[in-house]
Amino acid sequence: MAIAVRKDLSMGKGKIAAQVAHAAVECSMHASEKRTEWISQGQKKIVVWVRDEKELQELIAKARSIGVNCCPIRDAGLTQLEPDTLTCSGFGPDEDSVIDSITGKFKLV
Repeated sequence: MAIAVRKDLSMGKGKIAAQVAHAAVECSMHASEKRTEWISQGQKKIVVWVRDEKELQELIAKARSIGVNCCPIRDAGLTQLEPDTLTCSGFGPDEDSVIDSITGKFKLV
């Protein structure tokens, strides 16, 4: 599983952690048959930075085009961000090579 987070929002560390957690939970809840294997193998996750909403939307489109479970996260707007701000997206769980084809070129958080 990978979670891509927007760097342009300048979210605080706690906010980033909460958004990433939302993405991981959503992806796990909506995962296909790969979920059981992912859980039994330690629930591997990586978190990467994307530049902005456009770059995140491109990753979401790519994941959907190849059939990868994708869970965009939008903030409720109760603290640091405006309501409905796209903050991050989770991808997977899936094979490492599949996840890398989507997020492999991005810098780790």
